[in-house]
Amino acid sequence: MPEGRLARQPGPVTIPLDSIPHDRRRRALETGAAAVCRACEGAGMAPFYEVRGVPVHSVTLLPTRREALAYPTADVLLGFCARCGFIQNLVYTSEVQDYTSDYEETQGFSAHFAEFAQALARRLVDSYQLRDKDVLEVGGGKGDFLALLCEAGPNRGVGVDPAYVPGRLESEALDRMTFLREFFTEELTHLTGDLVCCRHTLEHVGPVREFARLLRQSAAHTPGSVVYLEVPDTLRVLRERAFWDIYYEHASYFTLGSLARLTAAAGLSAIRLELGFDDQYLLCDARVGSEGGIEVDDLGDVTAAVADFAASCGAAIRGWQERFSALAADGRRPVLWGAGSKAVALLNTLGPQTQVEYAVDINPFKHGTYLAGTGQECVSPEFLEEYQPDLVVAMNPAYLEEIRRDLHRMGLRPELESV
Repeated sequence: MPEGRLARQPGPVTIPLDSIPHDRRRRALETGAAAVCRACEGAGMAPFYEVRGVPVHSVTLLPTRREALAYPTADVLLGFCARCGFIQNLVYTSEVQDYTSDYEETQGFSAHFAEFAQALARRLVDSYQLRDKDVLEVGGGKGDFLALLCEAGPNRGVGVDPAYVPGRLESEALDRMTFLREFFTEELTHLTGDLVCCRHTLEHVGPVREFARLLRQSAAHTPGSVVYLEVPDTLRVLRERAFWDIYYEHASYFTLGSLARLTAAAGLSAIRLELGFDDQYLLCDARVGSEGGIEVDDLGDVTAAVADFAASCGAAIRGWQERFSALAADGRRPVLWGAGSKAVALLNTLGPQTQVEYAVDINPFKHGTYLAGTGQECVSPEFLEEYQPDLVVAMNPAYLEEIRRDLHRMGLRPELESV
């Protein structure tokens, strides 16, 4: 267990754009004016939110606190395209990132998330008669969802992701699956399938239009192929002032409308477009061809949400800072439940004064590692039996009841709330 309280380091600077000093504000506005929207290729982006000095990765396994505190950082400057509704990090570069080293993104240890993934796999298999068919998954992590699709068919699968870990996946369909530990590039577009699946990958890509075209190129090799896309819903993030859902790994941010417009620009037509997983994700089924796809006119809503976020997010950040300061003053011990990207973003945004020592996670591969940038240790739920926290902050409200059951199973009754 860690040695006493955390060594406090200089924290990042988080500023809604309308309150930054004039010279930096001018540079930010110049950056936006010079930027080209990576979704619609229109010129000029309106910057509205900045975070400086945040970890370049949020879920890399870091074995020591020293490595966590010294982890590389970069800046986030969000810009909004009034033409298509797309949001991107104007100062993002992929050169500082490495998805091949101890990258641990898996959510499948949660029963609630596993139920969502299983139901989604069944829906795709049933909707498109994916039986004895070929599936290509781009950015599938450890291969869990590809396994579900291959088991349900039964189908054959190819997964492409540099973070795949050989020997970790258990599935009766393993002999029908092949994994390539590399990035998906034009050199791999000869790969195809009756389903081309890309879940929670587009948001990590800077040149999203080009990447979506690569997916269409792969799908076009199989007549009738379906392309399935899944990304976080940014309109929810804006409306909830969920600054913990903004981090460097996410170069691109989508709403239903901007995702539909991107698919059309890439030569795909959206045939099904909806919210999923407690309305936190955007789910899009598409086919090759840009005619007749679903259109969503949400530009007015997104424009208003961006303006409101820029005006009020600073108060939301200060509210959480004050909350944790008050807990420390009262001698109460909080923990975060969920040691993933949301926890890393929350702690790095709030800064080094945040008195949180531990982050809990049910993923055993994370236990004994440390959160990038701020150095909290990730512990198992059972550690709380010894630690006896006063407050558990769930980093995702979708898991509240699951967390409550785990706490009660251990005989714990701390205050429980979600971000």
